[in-house]
Amino acid sequence: MPTRFRKTRHNRGSTFCGYGRVGKKRSHESGRGNAGGAHHHRINFDKYHPGYFGKVGMRHYHMTKNAYWKPSINLSQVTKLIPAEQAAKAKKGEELPVVDLLANGYAKLLGNGVTVPCIVKARYVSKLAEKKLRAIGGAVVLQA
Repeated sequence: MPTRFRKTRHNRGSTFCGYGRVGKKRSHESGRGNAGGAHHHRINFDKYHPGYFGKVGMRHYHMTKNAYWKPSINLSQVTKLIPAEQAAKAKKGEELPVVDLLANGYAKLLGNGVTVPCIVKARYVSKLAEKKLRAIGGAVVLQA
C-alpha cells in the first residue's frame, strides 16, 4: 500500500488519531506475555492454570535419559515379531522361535494377551508374562 493511502496520512492534524481521548491507545497495558501472573492476573492464573507456580518433587542432578530407557511390549504384540512360518512350526510343537526384544527396541515384556510358544530374550520380564509364557510351553531368557 502506498504511503499516501495509509490511515496515518488521513489522521494528520487530529489529536487522537481515531483512538479517543479518554481510553487512549496504549501498548501492552497489562504487561507482555505472562506478566502479572502472581499479581494483577492472579485470578486468571489460579482459575485456569492451577499449580503453575511453585515446585514439586525432588531435584535430579545431571539426569541422563538412558538410565530410564525401558520400552515395553505385551505378549500379544510379540507374535508380530515372529515370522509366520516359524510361528506355525511352534504351534505344531517343533522348534521354538527365539525373539530378541532388545534387538527389536524393547526392554521389558509385559503379560497382556496371548502369544505363540517361543523363547523370549529380554532385560526385564513381569511375573505374569513369565507365568503365561511358561504355561504355553515357552521360555524366558534374561539378558543384560
